[in-house]
Amino acid sequence: MPGDYEVEFVERSDRAARFLVRGITPAFANGIRRAMIADVPTFSVDTVRVIENSSVMFDEQIGLRLGLVPLTTDLDDFEVGDEVTLSLDVEGPETAYSGDIVSNDPLVEPADDNVPIIDLKDGQRLEVEADAVLDRGREHAKHQGGVAVGYRHLQTVEVVGDAGEFGDDEPQILRGVIEEQAAEHVDPEVDPDAENGDLVLTDEFDNDLTNRYPEKELAVTDVENAFVFHVETDGSFTVEELTLRAVETIRDRADELRDAVQL
Repeated sequence: MPGDYEVEFVERSDRAARFLVRGITPAFANGIRRAMIADVPTFSVDTVRVIENSSVMFDEQIGLRLGLVPLTTDLDDFEVGDEVTLSLDVEGPETAYSGDIVSNDPLVEPADDNVPIIDLKDGQRLEVEADAVLDRGREHAKHQGGVAVGYRHLQTVEVVGDAGEFGDDEPQILRGVIEEQAAEHVDPEVDPDAENGDLVLTDEFDNDLTNRYPEKELAVTDVENAFVFHVETDGSFTVEELTLRAVETIRDRADELRDAVQL
């Protein structure tokens, strides 16, 4: 693992964030991505016991929908393989939502209350019990807390000259994050406070470099060993916890390999 690296958030919320990591190799960046998807365990419904189902939906379909409901996960209090019991009892006319699910452990509850499960008509009833198990995404996709995880190089834009009189005026599309190094050429109407060293989302200028640097000839380069991650979670935990837990799994595997080699 790299000895020193820097992390800086570009934008963040509990469930979605973009952050820059400097000082890591492409292999390590991909290792973090894979670990967030496959190695950080979450709770998900695994077994369903149907007590009554007079709805129009088969038991198997009900089980599938319950398995797709994200559940909050506290990895400090549980280990892989632990189970929590959930129950759902709704009678029509009513829509059964994830918020109607009752857990026997307050640490494991639906991450969202408004996920629809089924619309019950008058006289219909759904009563089930379910066991949620803690497992990893590499065992089943329903245990993936990171629902959208990707990364790309941080990039810089160099102004190499003025666009010629007959230059190409087509849009120059770039998606992601750039590190500003040509602030003096930025259109002040687009970014009046531009400074070199700023991290700028390309969304801010509609992903078109010609909007930010009008009438300029441009060259785009990757910043060595600097990657911008875009991470979204299903609500099982925050982006910060998902990322930290992923790095921990990589460190643990590295320690296991080191110990094995030393034997």
